[in-house]
Amino acid sequence: MRELLAHRDARLLLAGQTLSAFGDWAMLIVLAVWMKSLTGSSALAGLTFFVFGAGALMAPLGGLLADRVRRRPLMMASDAVLGAIVLLLLLVHDRGDAWLIYLVALAYGVLGTVFAPARSALLRVMLPEELLADANGALSTTREGLRIIAPLAGAGIYAAVGGGAVAILDSLTFAASVLFLSRMRVAEEKPEPPEHHFLHEVTAGMRHIGATLPLRQVVIGATTALLVIGFAETLIFSVFSAIGRPPSFFGVFSTIQGVGSIAGGLTAAALIRRVGEVRIVGLGLGLFALADLCLAAPSLPLVLAVGPVAGVGVAWAIVGFSTALQTRTPLAIQGRVSAAAELSLSVAQSISIATGAALSTLVDFRILFLAMAVVVLASACWLLTRRDEHVPVTA
Repeated sequence: MRELLAHRDARLLLAGQTLSAFGDWAMLIVLAVWMKSLTGSSALAGLTFFVFGAGALMAPLGGLLADRVRRRPLMMASDAVLGAIVLLLLLVHDRGDAWLIYLVALAYGVLGTVFAPARSALLRVMLPEELLADANGALSTTREGLRIIAPLAGAGIYAAVGGGAVAILDSLTFAASVLFLSRMRVAEEKPEPPEHHFLHEVTAGMRHIGATLPLRQVVIGATTALLVIGFAETLIFSVFSAIGRPPSFFGVFSTIQGVGSIAGGLTAAALIRRVGEVRIVGLGLGLFALADLCLAAPSLPLVLAVGPVAGVGVAWAIVGFSTALQTRTPLAIQGRVSAAAELSLSVAQSISIATGAALSTLVDFRILFLAMAVVVLASACWLLTRRDEHVPVTA
């Protein structure tokens, strides 16, 4: 970490992303709360997250754009546009204005498909390969750390002075991110012009994943696990009910899981150097499977104990996954590969959230947690037994 922070551009990027993540976590929870307040409907409030997730369907186009222009200006433009769009929430006063909340949620999702692959590629330009895991771990640590406090801050500001104040705060954090990005000195070469027709260009990321064994392995393993991991979004409330805790206990569980995620982010880089990216994804999924197994027979002490375990597992899997994509992909298609992988994960997670909500009304939550543990553990074991031979890619 010390070597990473010795890079001026890395410090600026981390500072800007930390402020931006605070605004994101504060705003996203408020969007759903605000919709619930305006409409009185939990379903319409939940639809806010669905609209946000639907933006991920634009990932192939976002990844292509990130490979066709310089990444830092693109990130600045993305943050500036979203910072302006979020101020539309100042026009929300009653139920008739609620559609603006969905518009902002959709903008978050769509522009995220541009910013995320551009940031992934920019890290490749900024840093030597041996520091990419450290950078991904640092970004994960700060984001998960803010996940503990930012939603509470956003909810508190919303309750005190309204959603408009949270929108202004979020817009200011986007402005701060633009400022920090503008101060960076990283030199980017102009990307090469397209050589093939549009469909060939936009599918280059998925084709590279299919042709690169370690990437194919982590995407298949993680996607398979996410086909059931989303069940937990609904089933966790059944766990709270079984241990005699109200739904609001989710805040406590999220906090202790966030603590585990911080620990996972801090240790991920060192572990990657020992076992490789593919196997750390397997280890992360293995810890998550262990948590699922424990939640199938819940008790309060057990729930409190497995929260950090799940958090560590999630962080290891995310950092390993991101680093594998960066180190095994030519810079020219970095954005499209990142976007293709994210699309695969997002679609799987959306399917599992919807399936879990439906199954929760028909099947006991303990059985579903056992099924989750079996599938996730199978994915983990498969990844842990893969060979992880790293062959450096050309820029």
